[in-house]
Amino acid sequence: MSKISQKYAATYLIFGCIIFGLGGLIVKFVKLDSYLLASWRLLIATFVFLLLIKIFKQKLPKHHSAYLSALLSGFFLALDLSFWHESLRNVGPGISTLLNSLQIFFLAFIARFFFQEKQTIYRLIGLLFAFVGVVMISLPEWSYNENAAYGIIIGLLSAVMLSLSMTFIRIAHSFEKIDIFPMMFLISIAGGITSLLISIVVNDNISILPTSTNDLILLIIYGIVMQCMAWGMIAYAVPLLSLTLTGLLLLTESIAALFIDFIILHKPISILQISGAIITMMAIAIGSYHKNKHL
Repeated sequence: MSKISQKYAATYLIFGCIIFGLGGLIVKFVKLDSYLLASWRLLIATFVFLLLIKIFKQKLPKHHSAYLSALLSGFFLALDLSFWHESLRNVGPGISTLLNSLQIFFLAFIARFFFQEKQTIYRLIGLLFAFVGVVMISLPEWSYNENAAYGIIIGLLSAVMLSLSMTFIRIAHSFEKIDIFPMMFLISIAGGITSLLISIVVNDNISILPTSTNDLILLIIYGIVMQCMAWGMIAYAVPLLSLTLTGLLLLTESIAALFIDFIILHKPISILQISGAIITMMAIAIGSYHKNKHL
């Protein structure tokens, strides 16, 4: 990877996360099953990435393990998105996205024990601050939301699935360098089919079509902007950064979603939650600090 690419990888990841977080608004208003919503998003992206592969004449991976790892990343992404949708509809975009961001702990564990990534003191302090911030933001939800338990548990499961999806992107690149469009095509098609099959299994007499033209437009935006643009930027940056740093930077998505909750959806945010958001941003700053050129 070029030094220029590495230099801006963190910036790509942060912008991707912020755009990604805006998708919560679409999930909030589109009247589709959570799994089916994930399927629409991923399958729309599949056609976009297939077109981009043709235009830029990029090749699918030849190494079967790289191919399989990309498909597994899509499988876990489908579960991540579906569980996140469920959490969002029960505790709101801010809390659900923050819970999803707890993947930082799972990624740190995977990075240490499976990839032998050394944890700097800054990363460890950042993880500690992140934990405190997340607890402060989540606690008030329990006092007034009867769906808090389900929303928080399914949100935590989405974090596990996201960490596995990120890990398999990293694994795929360890076998073969894969161009971004073929990687995203494989992730999207595997995820789209997975979430569609799950939706058919768990729902009787399900209608896979959106109920209105407005929903269709929102789904197209969701698939192109959030999956193609935002997730593409994230997938591009992941192989260029350590897994632990990736996890910390992904917290920017939850901060963006929290402000969406407050500014657009008018959900009340307590002083404790605002303080938690500030501490979480401090965690990102501390955990992102490095003394040398190696991220």
